[in-house]
Amino acid sequence: MVVLEVLVLVLLPQAVCQLAPLRCISSDPLPLHQKYQSGDLLVGGILSQTFYFLSETKFEERPSPKLFFDLVYFRSGTILLASLELLSTKDQFFPNYKCDARNKVIAVIGGPNSDVGMNMATILSLYKMPQLTYGSALIKDGDIQGEYFYQLFPDVALQYEGILQLLLHFRWMWTGLLYLDDDNGDRFVQNFIPKFYESGICFDFIKTFPPSTFTDISIHMEKWIEMSKVLMSSTANALIVAGEIQTTTIFRMMLQYSQVEGVSLKTKVWIMTAQMDLATFIFPDMSDTDFFHGSLLFATHSKELQGFRTFLQTRNSALANEDGFSRVFWKHTFDCSFPASKVDNMGSKICTGEEKLETLPSSVFELSLTSQSYSIYNAVYVVAHALHGIYLSISKQRGKTEEGRWNILNLQPWQFHPFLRRVSFNNSVGEKVSFDENGSLAAGYDIINWVAFPNQSFLKVRVGKIDPQVPPEKMLTIREDAIAWPWRFNQARPLSQCNDNCALGSSKAKKEGKPFCCFDCQPCPEGKISNHTDMDDCTPCPQDQYANEGQDACLPKGISFLSYEEPLGISLAILALFFSFLTILVLGIFMKHQDTPIVKANNRNLTYTLLVSLLLSFLCAFLFIGEPQKISCFLQQTAFGVIFSVAVSCMLAKTIIVVLSFMTTKPSSRMRTWLGNRLTASIVLSCSFIQAIICTAWLATFPPFPYFDMYSETENVVLECNEGSTVMFYSVLTFMGILAFVSFTVAFLARRLPDSFNEAKFITFSMFLFCNVWLCFVPTYLSTKGKYKVAVEIFSILASAAGVLICIFSPKCYIIVMRPELNKRGKLMRKTY
Repeated sequence: MVVLEVLVLVLLPQAVCQLAPLRCISSDPLPLHQKYQSGDLLVGGILSQTFYFLSETKFEERPSPKLFFDLVYFRSGTILLASLELLSTKDQFFPNYKCDARNKVIAVIGGPNSDVGMNMATILSLYKMPQLTYGSALIKDGDIQGEYFYQLFPDVALQYEGILQLLLHFRWMWTGLLYLDDDNGDRFVQNFIPKFYESGICFDFIKTFPPSTFTDISIHMEKWIEMSKVLMSSTANALIVAGEIQTTTIFRMMLQYSQVEGVSLKTKVWIMTAQMDLATFIFPDMSDTDFFHGSLLFATHSKELQGFRTFLQTRNSALANEDGFSRVFWKHTFDCSFPASKVDNMGSKICTGEEKLETLPSSVFELSLTSQSYSIYNAVYVVAHALHGIYLSISKQRGKTEEGRWNILNLQPWQFHPFLRRVSFNNSVGEKVSFDENGSLAAGYDIINWVAFPNQSFLKVRVGKIDPQVPPEKMLTIREDAIAWPWRFNQARPLSQCNDNCALGSSKAKKEGKPFCCFDCQPCPEGKISNHTDMDDCTPCPQDQYANEGQDACLPKGISFLSYEEPLGISLAILALFFSFLTILVLGIFMKHQDTPIVKANNRNLTYTLLVSLLLSFLCAFLFIGEPQKISCFLQQTAFGVIFSVAVSCMLAKTIIVVLSFMTTKPSSRMRTWLGNRLTASIVLSCSFIQAIICTAWLATFPPFPYFDMYSETENVVLECNEGSTVMFYSVLTFMGILAFVSFTVAFLARRLPDSFNEAKFITFSMFLFCNVWLCFVPTYLSTKGKYKVAVEIFSILASAAGVLICIFSPKCYIIVMRPELNKRGKLMRKTY
């Protein structure tokens, strides 16, 4: 940016006296004093004024490089020279010598960029001169030099924290940064950008401003185009621009020139730091105000001063002659010339004094008080209050005497610092002015919304603030409804993110080779939900809840168990009742015909025991249906195990009796002593006793209990009976399996025994069916979950018991009921060979 620096010496009215000046040999005056008023004590000002091209410029075609040599700009050497002159008598430049006691500079105000403050500090800090800077934050060169700085600028860390909170508030997690390559810019990138990353914000790019010098304009123009392409190609809609007042001009020129070169410009939400002043226009005819419409600018907190606008409205060309920079500004702004320059400006109109600043568009001159002007106003009053504090301190010690007055005039710059550090007052608009422990202004920032209009005028609307007195997460106050967004967003809050939000029911998945803000969206796995957009991970539902179909909410699970109210439970209950009644019917038939040969031949007592055990087996099914209780769980497996063991052992006893019967056909056979009720009772009781011991050990160690299975079914909590000990459960099944296998083996070997009614054949088939049912039961039981697991066990009980009932007793019932003529002793004793 091209700037013109001037020296302003402003009179402080607090201390005025008449003192004859000392005489020194005068040298030629330097052309730096553009505004001067003499007095006893002075406040010096080294101010950088943004100026403009001396020739009319429009970026309608590629500008000639020669144009840029007409620029009036400021160099660091001139700041050093101005600083030295502040220490010399006016118009008599003798460094380090002061030829009179009057016109003594006691403090210097410098700004608005850090270059001014740092360069003047090189000279003034040697003399411990108080330096009040505005418009920018300075990086102090060590603690000693920092002691002489008083910044009319809030803590810059607060501003960067405010930018972070602003991005988080609007959820602009994808942004870019264009910053000035200086100490302040480096501090921002090194110290604060990591905090942005920690908060989940990532950057599409981090670039530095092109150089702000014009030594080789053709090279700079190429860099302008490259930078504009980076800005415009970015998918981020909210971009941070961190610079100083001179970078504002570079930024605007860069965009204007790039547009001429064919770069398509897209409006963005520009987030600019307080060091920049977007209203500082160097080209009155530039028509890019609409490009910055909707931008959000940080600014030092300020209030409108009463009478300031009236003061500006009364300015005219006559008053403009008081200083050099106002005169030049008036001449170029109103395109007129002053009488003294008519010879050199033939054909141009004369400045008549009728020109009014209020007639200028805001893009050329802003009548409202800027934050920089407000800072200068406060800086002058800071010096005044500090000086008043010194005066009161001397008055308390010596009273209002001539000697006390001379002490004020003999005040050395270093004696001024303790009073400046303690300054605290309310200015004319009621705002408190004081410094923090680091010498920065104890104040916050305003957030300004730049609103542009088609006539190239603009309005700065205060839409929020950054309050340093509250915690960081609450420091931002924003009135979103008052913000005018860039036109291409149709007054909707812009989105600034690498990709679309991940919808409810999905989570973010990192893209390889991309910043962490760029991600793919993947559906949540089963059992997990995401009830917010852009969730990093899906969260599992509580155990008693399940994910809905959209996987964006958890619903309470129902309680599931095999009940009498559902078709499956009703069907199994009816089936169990049917076979129970069928068993009772068979038992009734056998009891009614208990004296017939066929009943006697099949060991009547053993048959009754088998039928009763089968009846109880069918009734065991009802222990498995209904809501599991502690008693029902306690009895389910053990009752089933013992009762079925009795039934199978009866089958084994029947088979052994058949075999022994054919082995004792000779009267002298010793095997006859084994036949009878004692043998069958021994077999049944011993086998059942072994199973009873297993079940007793099971109940004594790890008994079954009611259990809520949260995982078997997605939408239900399964209430079931837990076996307690899986080993004991399968031990019961294994023992029954051994009994069934032995019965099957013995019956299979006895199937060809010569008899007209060989029961071994039916026992073989029934045991074959029994073994198949329970062999299929094990894998099916292990692979089934929930209430269907219970249903599998009930079906296996019913199927195996029904198989025994039908295979063993249906032939006998057929003969007893349908073919009573066969139920004769002679028929049963007839042998077939």
